[in-house]
Amino acid sequence: NGNAGFQQVLERLESDPVCQRLSLKSFLILPFQRITRLKLLLQNILKRTRPGSEEEVQATQAYDALEKLIKDCNENVQRMKSTEELIYLSQKIEFECKIFPLISQSRRLVKCGELTALDFTTSSPKWKVTTRPIYLHLFNDCLLLSRPKE
Repeated sequence: NGNAGFQQVLERLESDPVCQRLSLKSFLILPFQRITRLKLLLQNILKRTRPGSEEEVQATQAYDALEKLIKDCNENVQRMKSTEELIYLSQKIEFECKIFPLISQSRRLVKCGELTALDFTTSSPKWKVTTRPIYLHLFNDCLLLSRPKE
């Protein structure tokens, strides 16, 4: 998004009739879609092969290898999404001191959301309640509370 030259070239390529007006994302997703179609094809082949035959053994081996590949792809996609979330969050959060590295290979965001903090003041005869928004970020290894910049 920050590179105007790249954006111009990308728009020109995506509008080219050869690309059939498809976006770059669709081309990046195509190989994964083909892999999942191959899994369905192998399932159908397994249904039609004779039990105990050499073809069934080979089709089963191919199916198992393909299933492992799909599992690895899904895990890598999840890891990349998690890293993207951490990068986005680290750009939004400012620490007073930089002793906490937010981006880590093993860290992932589990849940985040806005909460309302209640402050009770008892300095006067009547209790005074004030509220302020805070944000909770639950990671797999720590809990981070933040507040919006004033």
